[in-house]
Amino acid sequence: MENRIALIAGEGDLPIVIASRLTDIGNPPVVYSIREEIGALSKYALDIVNISKPDFGFTINDMKKRGVDSIILAGTVSKTLVFKPSLFDLTTQKFLAGLLFRDDHSILGAIVDFLEKSGFKVLSYREIVPDLLAPSGYIAGRRATKEELDDIEYGFSICRVLVPLSFGQTVIVNKKSVVAVEAMEGTDATLLRAGSLCRGGTVTKMMRLDQDERYDIPTVGPNTLRHMAQAKLKCLALHAGWTLIMEPEEFKAVAEKEGIAVVGVDVCRSS
Repeated sequence: MENRIALIAGEGDLPIVIASRLTDIGNPPVVYSIREEIGALSKYALDIVNISKPDFGFTINDMKKRGVDSIILAGTVSKTLVFKPSLFDLTTQKFLAGLLFRDDHSILGAIVDFLEKSGFKVLSYREIVPDLLAPSGYIAGRRATKEELDDIEYGFSICRVLVPLSFGQTVIVNKKSVVAVEAMEGTDATLLRAGSLCRGGTVTKMMRLDQDERYDIPTVGPNTLRHMAQAKLKCLALHAGWTLIMEPEEFKAVAEKEGIAVVGVDVCRSS
């Protein structure tokens, strides 16, 4: 079969949406799942291969046997796996040992390079879900206040410094003070940590400006807003054109219900 696609699927709704869209155009993917539960993915997969642990050797050999020529990487994978080398096969252990740095950008970029050197084309999923990309300007909920707009500007000024260092994709500020910065714990934990430190605040989320769009595009959804509400955070600013909004209708409904202002901010990319 020509153009057989493999989807390496982590947690979250994004892999399901991508598999659904591929199925709609008549090219259902072979799914290599590193999820705890397959869920709705089973409806859209040509076949499902469960990967209980990172295993580059098996995965690459299996893809070649199935005639896969293109790969999409989507979904969340726990960053703490880098501290558990005993879970990896020998090929993956050698791959990690050869890395100079183990931040997100370095690891994911090296994985893409490794897959391409193994004979596969790694595809961007941004063009598969263009309707989910955050627009510029007002998105949902109420309108941002002047103080929130000032915090948005300040928050993105911090993101521009931190994100090139491969952390700080989410920064939470309040009255132009940095409350919390996302690192390995992920966005939701960062939101809740911010809520434990102060009442109120603005969340800014930005993609690295030189980021390869084939991986690690920032993603938000209704649960992001629910965690914000729990943490008493009332404004969310997204990198316009480079942040995915999952379940957009429910997202807008939750923003309205919780009184959260959601805006898209244009940030010039370096390429």
